[in-house]
Amino acid sequence: MVYSSCIRSLVVEVGTFTNKVQLHSIVRSLHKVPSITYSWNRGFKTSIGMMVDTGAMSRAGPIVDMLPEKDDDGGFASGGWKSEDGRLSYGYSSFRGKRVTMEDFYDIKISNIDGRSVCLFGIFDGHGGSRAAEYLKEHLFDNLMKHPAFLTDTKLAISETYRQTDADFLDSERDTFRDDGSTASTAVLVDNHLYVANVGDSRTIISKAGKAIALSEDHKPNRSDERKRIENAGGVVMWAGTWRVGGVLAMSRAFGNRMLKQFVVAEPEIQDQVIDEELELLLLASDGLWDVVPNDDAASLARTEDEPEAAARKLTEAAFARGSADNITCIVVHFHHEKANPANPDQASPGSS
Repeated sequence: MVYSSCIRSLVVEVGTFTNKVQLHSIVRSLHKVPSITYSWNRGFKTSIGMMVDTGAMSRAGPIVDMLPEKDDDGGFASGGWKSEDGRLSYGYSSFRGKRVTMEDFYDIKISNIDGRSVCLFGIFDGHGGSRAAEYLKEHLFDNLMKHPAFLTDTKLAISETYRQTDADFLDSERDTFRDDGSTASTAVLVDNHLYVANVGDSRTIISKAGKAIALSEDHKPNRSDERKRIENAGGVVMWAGTWRVGGVLAMSRAFGNRMLKQFVVAEPEIQDQVIDEELELLLLASDGLWDVVPNDDAASLARTEDEPEAAARKLTEAAFARGSADNITCIVVHFHHEKANPANPDQASPGSS
C-alpha cells in the first residue's frame, strides 16, 4: 500500500535527520528514548492534578470527601480517598522520575448515577509529547459517562467511547504539526462489576486471594496477534532497538499517532468480572513501573501497606530505586469486604460492591 511504502521510506530517512516537518513529527513519536532532551514544564503540578468530577451527567450524585493531594518540587504528587461506608479506598502516586518532562496523566472519578455507584480510574502515558495523554484525562471519562449505553452495556460503551475519543483528538490536532500519542489503561467499577480496558503498554492487575492476575495484556508490535493485524493492514514491524511499528513506535495500539493510525488503533481490549471477597486490590500503572517491577512484586508490595496511598507511593519509590528511567504513575484501589457484609444481610443493598 502507498501509506506503507511512505512509512518504510520515512524510517530509512530518520538516520539522515532530514528537516522535513512531517518526518520530524514522526521522529518525535519515538517511544520513550531516554537520550531525547526536553524542556521542564513548570505547569506540570497543576495540569496533572486530581480530576474528580461530580457533574459529568445531570443525574450524577455528589462526591464523598477525599484526602488532600501532596506535591513537591521534584514533580511528585500523591493522594487518596475513602468511601463513607468504608467499603472502598484508593491512593495514587505520580512521579516525573529521571525524565525532564512529565507525560503521564491520571484521572479518577467517583459518582452515583441513577442510584448506582460508579468509580472510574485511568492511567494515560503520553509519548512524543503530552497533549494526547492530557486530552484523555480531560475527555475520556466524561465521554464515557455520557454514552447512552454506559449503564446498560458498559463494554459497548467503553469500546465506542475509546474509538470516538481518539477520532475527536485527531480532529482537534488536524491543524498542528504534532503527532504525539498516549496509552490508556482504565478500570470502571459499576456497582460490583469491574471492567478493565486497555490500549497500549500501561497495565492493570488485581490481587486475588494473594495472587497477582493481569487484567490487561500489553500491546506490543511483536505480539503475534498484533503483528498479524498490523501486517494485514499493510504495515511492517521492524527491530530498531526494540520491536516497533514501521520502525517508529514501540507499541501496537495507542490514541493519537496520526501518521501510523492505519496500523496503530485505539480499539481497547476489555476484561470484566464480578467483585468477590477474594479480590483484595486493583492496581493500574504506567510502564515506568512495569518496566522494572513484575506483576507479582507489585502486588506483594501493595499488600504490605494498609493505606492505598502509602502503597502507591511505595510502588513509585520501588520503581525509581530499581532504575526506571521513565515517568512513574500508579493507582491502588483497596476493597474492604467486611464493610460490605452488614449484620443483617436482608438490609444489604443489592448493588453493593
